[in-house]
This record gives sequence, C-alpha cells and structure tokens, in this order.
Amino acid sequence: MQVPISYSLRNLWTRKMTTVLTAGGMALVVFVFAAVLMLDEGLRKTLVDTGSPDNVVVTRRASGTEVQSGIERAPAAIVESLPQVALGAGGERQMSKEMVVLISLNKRQSAGGAEKPANVIIRGVSPMGRMLRPQVNIVKGRMFRAGSNEIVAGQAIAERFVNAGLGESLRFAGREWVVVGIFDAARSGFDSEIWGDVDQLMAAFRRPVYSSLIFRLNDSGQFSAVQAAIEGDQRLTLEAKRETQFYADQSEALSTFIRILGLSLSVIFSIGAVIGAMITMYAAVASRTSEIGTLRALGFRKRSILTAFLLESLFLSLLGGLIGLFLASFMQLFTISTMNWQSFSELAFSFTLNAEIVAKSLAFALLMGLIGGFLPATRAARMNIVDALRAV
Repeated sequence: MQVPISYSLRNLWTRKMTTVLTAGGMALVVFVFAAVLMLDEGLRKTLVDTGSPDNVVVTRRASGTEVQSGIERAPAAIVESLPQVALGAGGERQMSKEMVVLISLNKRQSAGGAEKPANVIIRGVSPMGRMLRPQVNIVKGRMFRAGSNEIVAGQAIAERFVNAGLGESLRFAGREWVVVGIFDAARSGFDSEIWGDVDQLMAAFRRPVYSSLIFRLNDSGQFSAVQAAIEGDQRLTLEAKRETQFYADQSEALSTFIRILGLSLSVIFSIGAVIGAMITMYAAVASRTSEIGTLRALGFRKRSILTAFLLESLFLSLLGGLIGLFLASFMQLFTISTMNWQSFSELAFSFTLNAEIVAKSLAFALLMGLIGGFLPATRAARMNIVDALRAV
C-alpha cells in the first residue's frame, strides 16, 4: 500500500508556522543561488550580445583587449583588402578602423553621496562602425558628424556620469567634446561606451595607431579562411576572432569570480537550510510516532513511510524554491555597474532570468529537501510498530 500524496500535503498544512519558517529559510538560499546565476547570465549576455557572429575583430596578437592593442595603418590596409571582407551596396568595404582608450569620469552624485570617478571606454569609430552594429540606435539627439568634436554616449553612461547627458560637454584629451546624441545598444556592452570620430580622437589623443579592426564577412562560413589568412601572413602580427567570441572572452575573468564567490556563499547558506529542514522533519517524526505506528499496523510498508516523509520534505523545499525564485525575478528590474576586469572599464548590466536558471534553482532546492529529509524519513520508516503504538 502507498501512502496518499495528500497525506504529506495535509501534514505541511497542519504545521503552518513550522512550514513557513523552514520554507522561508530555503527561499533565502534559493534567492541567493538564483541571483548569482542571474548575475552571471546578465554579464555573459551583455558582452556576448555586444558582438555579431558575422563580424570579425582583429587586434594585435596576444593583446587580450582593444585598449592594449595597436595596429598601424599599413597592416590595416592589408586586412581591408582581403576578399572575405563584405562589400556594401556602393562597393565600399564594410570595415571600421577603431581606436579605444580609457578616460576617468565622475559618476553622478547620489543622494547624500559624493562623486566617484570610474574608467569609461572612448571608442573612435569609422563611418562604417554603426552599420556593423545594428543593435545600436540613437534614441535622443543625433549621430556625431565626421570630422567634428561631437560624441554620442550610451544610455548607461548618460545616466550615470557627470556631463554625459544630451547637450552637455566633456573635456578630455585637451578638447571640449559635445554630446549630441544618446544611443541604446539593446543592453549590450556598447551601452557603457562613448563614441566619436576615429580620426578626431586619434589626433586628440596623439595616438597614431588603431586599436582594432572590425569587419563583416561576406560569408559567415569563411571565418576559418580569413583567420588563417590574417594570422598566417608574415607581414602581420595580428589575430582574428569572431566578435561574439571576442566579447565572451572579455567576460571570462569577472564571470568566473562571480560564480565562485556566489556559489560558495550558496553552499554555506544551504548547509544551514538543510539543517533547518532536518530539524523540522525530525520534529515531525517525533510528534507523529503513534501516527506512524498506526500506519504500519494498517499495512503500510516501510518504503511507503519513507516515501511519504521524503515527499513532505521535497514539497517543503519546492515551496521554498518557488518563493526564492519569485523574489529573485524582481532583480531583473535593476541595472548594476561594475568594473570589467579585462578592460578595466565601467560596465553596466542587468540580472537575467531564463528557463535554465529556473530549472537549476528548483533542482538545487529539491536537493536540499532530499538531503534534509532523508535521515528523518529513514528513522520514521525503521520505527518499530510496537514501540510506536505504545506512544498512543
């Protein structure tokens, strides 16, 4: 005979206060666990979505980031002439020669707080630069004019930094730069950048070399060929990556740190939640000794008793998991900023919840319930019928 599932649910309902407290403890652990995964996914999505699989990023070999890279004009011209570079409707090469530098800007003062400086990426782009990034759209103002001291700022920069709003001006590299537009980059890493004309920025920073070359493939399947052509050319000391892979690599160090720190905290907190569930289930077994003896006397097997108490613990953990996920889902409303350890620049990103994180969080909650309920359930199943009935 099998103990009905309703028996386990009824016992949880009967002990409302204990159920709420134990489920609440598990909910907090699941909240932390899910928030860590959402943070990691948000960071990964922000940087991976920055790139397009049809675009290729070329940098100086072993430079790691665009900030550390340098490409002279002659090698840039060689790359631009490769047959794998796509052509536009007018026959122009779909390649942007870009310069990337870091400057320090003050964040906007919060209520009662002081202005704090942070590194921001200044990206000089060629006229083709915006066409290669279709996710970038001007939402306020207009695009900068080539050959001018005009710049456009990502939404995350305009909202967080002093003098980075529309119509304001920033002073760096010995010049005054007017913000003529604000762009939305669909929550990608470009939202945390400022763009201007590459030639003007190179002259202002006295930088004679480009940082990177970005071009579109005329056929996405030709990446291996163009990579071999660039990296195998003895005249060049360059390396090529798909843009998506390039930006995914930028997130690796910070993402690894978040996962290790967050999951370590989750494991520590989960120990307390498991102990709490175990105490709850042991208390349930102790208070229902006569009930367990009656079930055994009615013909229910040890395995059925074990299953009933395990289900009770699993239902308890599932409830906690659902509450924790519900609370964690509200984290998607917040955008946070941190320093990208790869480029040492400010990066804004949001928590991201998806089906995989939901599944992992619920599985984590059920695992806590299984571990916490196994020993008490085993004790209940092994209880001697005569001794249990004597407790009536």
